[in-house]
Amino acid sequence: YEPSLPVSEKSNPLTGDIDRASASTIVRMLQACDGQMFEEDAGVGYQRLFSKEVVETMVEVAKKVELILKDPQDSLVVLSGCGTSGRIAFLIASCFNKRLKDISQSLVFSYIIAGGDRALFSSHEAPEDDGRLGMLMLKEACEGKKRVLFFGISCGLSAPFVAGQLDFCLQHPEVYIPVLIGFNPAHQARNEPIAGCTFTFHSVMQRMLELEQSQKAFIVSPAVGPEAISGSSRMKGGSATMILLEVILSAAQAAAFTRAPVTEKVILQSMLAYKSTVDVTYSHTERISTLVEAAGKSLRCSGRVCYLGWGSLAVLGLIDASECNPTFGADYEDVRGFIAGGYAELNNNEGPLTSLGPDFSISHEDFLRLILPLLTDRDTVLLLFTRSEVLGEDVQMARRVRQKSVFVQNLCSSTLQISWPSPLTEGSVQMLSLCQQWELSTKLLLNAVSTGAHVLKGKVYQNHMVDVQVTNTKLFRRAARLLQKLSGHPKLQCEEALLKAIYQSEQLTSDITSSDVGTHTLVAKHRTRVVPLALILLLTNCSLKEAESRLQQQPIVREVVVLCLS
Repeated sequence: YEPSLPVSEKSNPLTGDIDRASASTIVRMLQACDGQMFEEDAGVGYQRLFSKEVVETMVEVAKKVELILKDPQDSLVVLSGCGTSGRIAFLIASCFNKRLKDISQSLVFSYIIAGGDRALFSSHEAPEDDGRLGMLMLKEACEGKKRVLFFGISCGLSAPFVAGQLDFCLQHPEVYIPVLIGFNPAHQARNEPIAGCTFTFHSVMQRMLELEQSQKAFIVSPAVGPEAISGSSRMKGGSATMILLEVILSAAQAAAFTRAPVTEKVILQSMLAYKSTVDVTYSHTERISTLVEAAGKSLRCSGRVCYLGWGSLAVLGLIDASECNPTFGADYEDVRGFIAGGYAELNNNEGPLTSLGPDFSISHEDFLRLILPLLTDRDTVLLLFTRSEVLGEDVQMARRVRQKSVFVQNLCSSTLQISWPSPLTEGSVQMLSLCQQWELSTKLLLNAVSTGAHVLKGKVYQNHMVDVQVTNTKLFRRAARLLQKLSGHPKLQCEEALLKAIYQSEQLTSDITSSDVGTHTLVAKHRTRVVPLALILLLTNCSLKEAESRLQQQPIVREVVVLCLS
């Protein structure tokens, strides 16, 4: 099972028993996993964040960005991805456009997310499988541009949506220079056929490797080790994406407007600053554990966790909340995020999405109107802000929430008493802002809170996303492999059990077995607890109805598996 898997899909030996750990132990496990991002080559032959080849490529890419910043006419820098990668693309593009606006420069950054803006706040995994959709969205975003630097982000080097965009870039070298961001060795790129396309991600990767020497394409894909929760690229994958993009773009912006040249030294110093950010954040393990315990208690008691934030930290709250549904099979109401100013502050491509329903109500006013009247002492509310940006608004909000007798914690430097080092400078040029360090710190904290809370609720088996939604090809394959590992049964038998759980059928018809994976995932979109149900079928050989009854009696997957095996 494990040797054949890409690095990003392997299970991490540091977290094998995370589903039986206390809140404080969970946080220490997450700290150890995040620390792996900055490890040197451990003899496995993979490029790492600090590898010379990675740093050299980052320098060259930053210089390409610098050229566009200096001469932005008819030019664009596009950041694109699926799920977490697309949400990080939105965050980075928005933040750097704001920085350009502050210094009265042309806005050159744009983002694309598979599924459109609704995927910023909810799970839309199916578009990830559509390579042609990726091409069309990129073509539309770049209409009329004569020079485009395209960043395609796919943590596992697997998303057909991104592969389609990279292929489009390679077909039009007179306009596009593609940059691939990922976290597996090149040879581990996915080599499965893509519906409606003549290429695979692997074949696109091979063409990009050939063009790297002439700087017509770039690949930045250091391995950062297996995720704490197997395959959950929202964690290290998302954090490493933030680090790489922010280091590259910050260096380019400094070079374009302050004459601080892009050098390997600048890149390395910036990444070391992020390493320091991770260390400083986790030096407050006890406080973080308190938050995890509180959020876990809320979820176990059928309560909710709400993030109320300001500025970019609020965006991180929205991102973290949106990822809980596909990762842990959570209900959308379990973890919610809200931002001061709503869509006006967010400034997303498609504008307000409130017409899509209450799930897309994201302002503080929406929280006060829809959520506050329903809060009880089972709920947890976290306030996300920096001391300089809210001018007492946080105090007023906390007072209103406290009146409902809920558990309130503030994720900010004063409450957690984080003493931040001075921003990294190159001479008189600020290379990495405190705000960027606060953003990564907040992401780590929120990942710990939501992951730890769902682990404590029993939504993880060992260190696997056993309650993952099976809503695209990647997740279907992951679910089948996971069932193989946990049950010890052959691949065919595991896929049959998975289909029985998806279709809620004791007998699989020829129509079901002859359908493709895309059809299965469309049906699975409307099902819950598919993988736990399939696992019980495999372990007990019981009926579907009996398996469902066992899950209802004992919702914690680890415990029901123990009962099945005893």
